[in-house]
Amino acid sequence: MNSVFFLFFSLVLFPLYSFSNTIPPSQKHPNIILIFIDDMGWSDFSSFGNTDAQTPNFDQMASEGISFEQFYVNSPICSPSRVAISTGTYPQRWNITSYLDNRNQNQKRGMANWLDPSAPMLARNLQQAGYATGHFGKWHMGGQRDVTEAPSIREYGFDQSLTNFEGMGAKLLPLTKDETGKVGRIWEGAEILGDPVTWMQRSEITTGFIEEAIEFMDQAEKDQQPFYVNIWPDDVHSPYWPPYEEYGLAKEAGKRGLYLAVLEAMDRQFGELFDYIKSNDQLRENTLILICSDNGPELGAGQAGNLKGYKTHLYEGGIRSSLIVWGPGYMDEKAKGTRNKESVFSAIDLMPSLMEFTGTKSAPNAISDGENMIQTILGNSKSSRQTPIFYSRPPDRKNYYGFENLPDLAVREGDWKLLCDYDGGRPELYQIMDDPGEEHNRAETYPDIVKRLTEKVVSWYQLMPELETMASN
Repeated sequence: MNSVFFLFFSLVLFPLYSFSNTIPPSQKHPNIILIFIDDMGWSDFSSFGNTDAQTPNFDQMASEGISFEQFYVNSPICSPSRVAISTGTYPQRWNITSYLDNRNQNQKRGMANWLDPSAPMLARNLQQAGYATGHFGKWHMGGQRDVTEAPSIREYGFDQSLTNFEGMGAKLLPLTKDETGKVGRIWEGAEILGDPVTWMQRSEITTGFIEEAIEFMDQAEKDQQPFYVNIWPDDVHSPYWPPYEEYGLAKEAGKRGLYLAVLEAMDRQFGELFDYIKSNDQLRENTLILICSDNGPELGAGQAGNLKGYKTHLYEGGIRSSLIVWGPGYMDEKAKGTRNKESVFSAIDLMPSLMEFTGTKSAPNAISDGENMIQTILGNSKSSRQTPIFYSRPPDRKNYYGFENLPDLAVREGDWKLLCDYDGGRPELYQIMDDPGEEHNRAETYPDIVKRLTEKVVSWYQLMPELETMASN
């Protein structure tokens, strides 16, 4: 009798218990919003240390949710970082290792022109599970400059999309207005990448994406569908165009001044989204929002606190992102408003985590490099990713932002971070918890750790596809 009960518990009751520990029984299909900000530094939210600008709407989300200090994206530059968070895989698998440019430049750098539509996609998995899926904002995984035959964003598992000048399909394109009232256009040629096209002031364009997303979520609610929504703004990516009434004063403060004005304007625009979710009891209790950046800041604009390096660098400032997770219906009261300084995980872990969270199955034999970190994300655990996080630098960024002869590879494992060249040479070893600024190279002190981590990262890189343009692209 005991053995029968044990079998019943193991096969039936325990899985139900484990699942309900993540999702309350009355809320089996949580909504998810992923906010992926372009080129924002680790310390640019005022809740992460910015004293030069205020981001009260994002800070309020942090005060009601969890802030993670050791969350990593999987590339220090936009296109591969977007591939990683979308697929749960290293972007090197898809020959996207730097930002996607025109066809000639992609070929010179040995890159594909767009993400292979057969890649695993979180959106597609959720769509097949009955979710309404929408992408609103920057895409930059195919369809830019002269690459006009890339797949539509909808081919990657989205029911609806609205993008900017770096994606195929309906788009909002940016107008500019300076302090004199002079109006201009950015990327006017992007009209060839799909229509309909709407022109909006760049300083207001995030509102356009948010309002379209809200309309999409409203419809999903009417259809009684859970939703997964990407809102990927590019406000804080140069060129910086704050509201024209603020432009003159911000311009006098230089590049940093323009950036801060744009950052604050972006925060104000997101207030509309956050108010929409919080004002609806059902949405407030049944929605998980994740907020992070795609890579580190541009030199002279955003900042990464005491972290070394910038966008395009494999140092911490290029790959570590502030992460805010908000979901009052799924978090323990004790976790709300807390900061997690210990847990190490990355963007590729979001896909398996969110699939576990929603009870969604992946396709058989699907490629995955991520780990399920949902208990950490929800504040029930302080565990970290078990396997290392690997990196290769953008192939066109050996010397950048004043850094010469940059390392080619990097790996974070536990407390240790190693950087080296493709052949394992010139190792740099840092004990990150004690030295987040990567100031003290410990390679000579710990040769055994250097040897072990060097072998791991070089082997990983050699297993990735060779950097050559994919024939199908």
